[in-house]
Amino acid sequence: MFKNIGGILAVILVTISLVGCGGGNKAVQIKGSDTMVNLGQAWTEEFMKANPEISIAVTGGGSGTGIAALIAGTTDIAQASRNMEPKEIGLARKKGVEPKEIHVANDGITIVVHPSNPVGKLTIRQLSDIFTGQIKNWKEVGGKDAKIVALSRERNSGTHVFFVEHVVKLGEKKNPNEFAPSVLMMPSSQAIIEEVIGNSAAIGYVGLGYLTNKEKACAIAKSAGAAYICPSIQTVLNNSYPISRSLLFYVNGEPSGEVKTFVDFVLSPAGQEIVKKMDFVPVK
Repeated sequence: MFKNIGGILAVILVTISLVGCGGGNKAVQIKGSDTMVNLGQAWTEEFMKANPEISIAVTGGGSGTGIAALIAGTTDIAQASRNMEPKEIGLARKKGVEPKEIHVANDGITIVVHPSNPVGKLTIRQLSDIFTGQIKNWKEVGGKDAKIVALSRERNSGTHVFFVEHVVKLGEKKNPNEFAPSVLMMPSSQAIIEEVIGNSAAIGYVGLGYLTNKEKACAIAKSAGAAYICPSIQTVLNNSYPISRSLLFYVNGEPSGEVKTFVDFVLSPAGQEIVKKMDFVPVK
């Protein structure tokens, strides 16, 4: 059911412009989450078919990059796979920007390993121990005698921030846990996928839409003794998958004009059907 998504650079620019009746108009700028960049592109391509007079530029770079651009006034829409932090909202308001959050899709953070790895089930605690370096060998969680190679997104990634808060720190804000120095910081979700495909000892995390048939997704349990749940559209929708999250737009105030037209499309049945086609999870 999952698509094989092609190579994606850490910063991806997808500019769709009109030569003709829309020429000369400033493109609507969308910037941020690498998890969402393919989804943003898919929305844009379909939107442009019905609205050829509106030009849209979609750029990745991470949720933090998109939020910083919104604060600086250089993007119309920030795509984010995490919530804005209070300090970011405060800085935005000091600059005259009033961030408005719009829930546009859902996602399940998927734990991926090499298909040959016999480990297919992990608890949140075991994941925390792996990424903090307390568990170093696959044999400690029922696998082969091999050193674990843990992969993470870079710190500017919203997926990184979410994973730290909900997995590494076990959902406890005051928990001092941090990634072990041995964890490799990767520039994109696609880089994690490629490393896992080529390294039988690797483990990483990506958005649900990045899962292909070349790596294995692990079932995750909230705690020892709890049910192990596989990531899927259904388990994210019914909130049974333990590492689920919202995918968001941030705009400056109530959207209007071309931005509103685009947001309305994204939230429409047609826009939410694209969410499903891209193997993410619709809002409803």
